[in-house]
Amino acid sequence: MIYNATLEYMYSHLPMFQRIGAAAYKPNLDNTIALLNLLNNPQENFKSIHIAGTNGKGSVSHLIASVFQSAGYKTGLYTSPHLKDFRERIKINGKMIDKQRVCEFIDQHKTDFEKIQPSFFEMTVGMAFQYFSDEKVDIAIVETGMGGRLDSTNLISPEMCIITNIGYDHTEFLGDTLRKIAVEKAGIIKENTPVIIGETQEETTKVFIDKAKEMNAGITFAEQVYQTVSHELIKIKEKEKEKIFLKVVYAKENQKEAVEILSELIGIYQLRNIKTALTAIGMLRYKGFKISQEDILNGIKTVVKQTGLLGRWQMLSETPLTICDTGHNESGISLVLSQIALTPHNKLHFVLGMVGDKEIDKVLKILPKEAVYYFCKANIPRGLDQNELMKKATAKGLIGKSYLSVKEALADAQLQAKAEDLVFVGGSTFTVAEVV
Repeated sequence: MIYNATLEYMYSHLPMFQRIGAAAYKPNLDNTIALLNLLNNPQENFKSIHIAGTNGKGSVSHLIASVFQSAGYKTGLYTSPHLKDFRERIKINGKMIDKQRVCEFIDQHKTDFEKIQPSFFEMTVGMAFQYFSDEKVDIAIVETGMGGRLDSTNLISPEMCIITNIGYDHTEFLGDTLRKIAVEKAGIIKENTPVIIGETQEETTKVFIDKAKEMNAGITFAEQVYQTVSHELIKIKEKEKEKIFLKVVYAKENQKEAVEILSELIGIYQLRNIKTALTAIGMLRYKGFKISQEDILNGIKTVVKQTGLLGRWQMLSETPLTICDTGHNESGISLVLSQIALTPHNKLHFVLGMVGDKEIDKVLKILPKEAVYYFCKANIPRGLDQNELMKKATAKGLIGKSYLSVKEALADAQLQAKAEDLVFVGGSTFTVAEVV
């Protein structure tokens, strides 16, 4: 009960972007600086890796964390948003922060919060950094919430910065061109700190090169280090149960030997994320972190098991085959659609829920017209009304029915689907959160 009351305080007293959107956004770091000063700047007490990007930063964060765990490092992991449990945001070695620690942090600092007036995200960043400091982690993998330059996480002094890719998302805050968005993401690049770029894009490459030069930071493009030789989905029997893995063979620049990787993350779009993680780990080894090839292979193979990552091309049931994925912007949905095209099925049943402050028309425009749609609204204030979503979708030639809840939509989709059909749930992180 005490924990539930603490969560209620956090959700109701601290502006929360996850729930209300723009009203929770603060275009400066003043509050975070004040909060971390109050906590005696715990971020100075542990080593870290900082990861930004429009898509893929969550997967890359978890991949790198899993490799560090396999190598025996006490590994902190800060990500957002959460799907099922607030404590997913703050983990050490894959274990969520204890409920008691959450309660103690809020109780100890509640009076000061009233003066500083932090947002939910700012407060959570402070909680994570304090926890990692108290627990003396060897390394913390820290994912930005939005952008980079003005993100509350951007007060760490990391061993490395990673920017996965640039796409159109949060354009009202970050800018309406890829170049403008890249400038905001490049804001995490620190002086004399190496930076890895996960995807080489014509519009953004110069932004990163110029920023790296300004900060005297060595810059590496992952696509210039590893090339994909082959990939396939394979089944492996483990403890009397068959499990599907993504098998990838990479060729490394200037080396004849190929690297064969197995991963629990089976979405084909993970090829780029694994490549980014491999590039980062290679450089971190060069910087002195003791990580063996066996640690790398094990960490990537068991990333879901070791970190608890949810919602990345995750199978919910086999008959009918039901998959969910948290891709939620135009570039993310485009990757998901590529994966759907590679998945054998007869008819596609698409359970779709979105938030109202996204560029919805851009997403609806690329969705397949031959699918049957089940329009729904995730149970958050930002969720777009299911009837409004259906109206917008119908105007784009997408046909379906509306439902009062995500679960009701999924239940009907699975009822209507035949054995050889595919049911997909997505459009928003919050839609997926209600079914995983």
